[in-house]
Amino acid sequence: MATERIKFYQTGTFTAGNRLLDEATRTVQSRMDRTNSLNSGHRACQGCGEALGARYALDAAMRASRNQLIAVNATGCLEVFSSPYPESSWQIPWMHSLFGNAPAVASGVAAALRAKGRDEVTVIAQGGDGATVDIGFGCLSGMFERNDDVLYLCYDNEAYMNTGIQRSGSTPPFARTNTTQAVAGHPGNPVGTGKNVPRIAMAHGIPYVATASVADLHDLERKVTAAIGVQGARYLHIHVPCPLGWGSDPAHTMKVARLAVESGLFPLFEAECGTVIHATPIRRKVPVERYLELQTRFKHLFGPPSDTDAIAAIQAIADANIATYGLLMR
Repeated sequence: MATERIKFYQTGTFTAGNRLLDEATRTVQSRMDRTNSLNSGHRACQGCGEALGARYALDAAMRASRNQLIAVNATGCLEVFSSPYPESSWQIPWMHSLFGNAPAVASGVAAALRAKGRDEVTVIAQGGDGATVDIGFGCLSGMFERNDDVLYLCYDNEAYMNTGIQRSGSTPPFARTNTTQAVAGHPGNPVGTGKNVPRIAMAHGIPYVATASVADLHDLERKVTAAIGVQGARYLHIHVPCPLGWGSDPAHTMKVARLAVESGLFPLFEAECGTVIHATPIRRKVPVERYLELQTRFKHLFGPPSDTDAIAAIQAIADANIATYGLLMR
């Protein structure tokens, strides 16, 4: 689906750019009537990309579903910081499942609603990359294979952040984690490991797959809204920087997320029934160094001496994404 990207201009005032737009094109987050599905008072770290991603996605989903929504949450950072017993920051019907079975539980909820004739209720399952890419991968594939009427949201911060920053199947090459240390000649996470879950979801032929970033709110909300309007299994993979695990400045969460997109390391695209239908072009391509240097998990690549081979390998990954999805603006 072709879309026109919104351009923002400096006005010389403290005016929020969103409010200069026509009301129909403003984000859900700019509206006074947003649901605040994930409310304030949670215990996320300062600058947490996952807290932002969950709030953005679920507020958009609530609006698109006319507030008829149930969320099933896997164990992980999002569950831990939002629901320390006996408190909860959730203002929607919300269920905590095990680490690895959120897709299965959500499929059961969807089946129960269908049996009761409650077709107007949207079921969402959500989890981090650990629960999605690794521990819950079998349940997720089963949900896709059965084409259960569930929207799955993966908040990808590229490691097991809640349990001590261990490597996951989504950790990028050369990244330092507590299980892929950059010591003794080992430059962090090995190359050639992990899984590309959006592509795996596409291989199942499900109705809708998309990637999104917290750095592009309009794009994220549009994709959530599109997914709500589709019946069957849907998958949205949202890139959410983790200042603690990535070693980035909490004030730079949006900057880091934006550079991941603009470098080509995290391509934004949509697919229907296994075929890419739209990719969001890069406005100004930046070298991967701009993204890597903001994170201490890649500090070892910059020496001294600099690991030019590793940086070149990461640049090759970004360039391959740009070529595959046609991301450069023409």
